[in-house]
Amino acid sequence: MTLSLPPFTKAVSWLIGINTAIYVLRYPLELFGVPAKAFAIVYLSLIPVRVIGYGWVWQLVTYGFLHFEFMHWFGNMLGLWMFGSAIENAWGTRRFLELYFFGMVGAALTTIAFSYPHILGSPVTPTVGASGGVFAILIAFGMLFGDQELMMIPFPFLIKAKYFVGILIVVTLVFAMSGGGNVAYVAHLGGLFFGWLYVRRGPKAAVVNANFSERYYGLRNSYYRWKRRRAAKKFEVYMSKHDRQVHFDEHGNYIPPEDDARKGNGGGKSGWVN
Repeated sequence: MTLSLPPFTKAVSWLIGINTAIYVLRYPLELFGVPAKAFAIVYLSLIPVRVIGYGWVWQLVTYGFLHFEFMHWFGNMLGLWMFGSAIENAWGTRRFLELYFFGMVGAALTTIAFSYPHILGSPVTPTVGASGGVFAILIAFGMLFGDQELMMIPFPFLIKAKYFVGILIVVTLVFAMSGGGNVAYVAHLGGLFFGWLYVRRGPKAAVVNANFSERYYGLRNSYYRWKRRRAAKKFEVYMSKHDRQVHFDEHGNYIPPEDDARKGNGGGKSGWVN
């Protein structure tokens, strides 16, 4: 058995960098008397009553970049790195980001749906953190790499990814139903559900790439055909100015002269030669 750490892929590196910069930036701002945390909670965190009542829809995304506690930030960034890199390597940057933000926004909508009618939580309680996107990545990893074994550090044993994700879902569901303190377990469940939904019903990378390639080569070939027809027309005009009649078909292919015209031109078998 060999132990290795995942690489820092492009999108994962950018997401970790942005989250870390926002987390660290709060401290020097507050050191100079700027109430950065208070501002972020009011305007950037997810507060269901403000999204529904005031139309602050940007909170569906901005809440996912806010962390006010070290372990909250560290845990989310660790999960994003450990599992997100594998997804990005397998799917590519664009589709990975689609999964991440689909899970993040889905988690926000789930939180609103459960908290606004006071089923779980309160519509005035702010929610922050990237857990919705991270949990979407986790379930995608379990679905795509279910048989891959993970080591549960610091515990010295291996567990398959599909079992790890299954245990995570059960624990999250139990904490969500029991209240779970100040952790937004409902958002975790939303991220899991929307991540599952994206993997099952989202665009298939192979189909997307095939359709894109087909459109690209179709447009390229149409462009080349147009250039050939245009060049043929120009050549016809040029030859007509020199009392020579040269013809091309609608595709820009040269039409050889008749047999008698060839004989009158010296019997060449390949048409006109200049």
